[in-house]
Amino acid sequence: MARNITVIPARANNMNLAENPVLKKVAAYCRVSTDLAEQASSYEAQVQYYTSYINGHTDYNFAGIYADEGISGTSTKKRDQFNLMAQSL
Repeated sequence: MARNITVIPARANNMNLAENPVLKKVAAYCRVSTDLAEQASSYEAQVQYYTSYINGHTDYNFAGIYADEGISGTSTKKRDQFNLMAQSL
């Protein structure tokens, strides 16, 4: 049995992207699994890195850093910031 295929051609975008860039809404999620002091620096490094990275891109709209500290990664039930991020974006 032959399939009926409809080709939908691409439309030209009349906007000049150099004058009107399309910003991507970008957020980061940072997490460490324990409250141990040695992981606190990892957590802080993640927040600092992603904040700097996102703000360093002119085509990104910084939507925030969402972070859960000392929360297990086995379930999203107790990861409040992760769930907030998922609902917000």
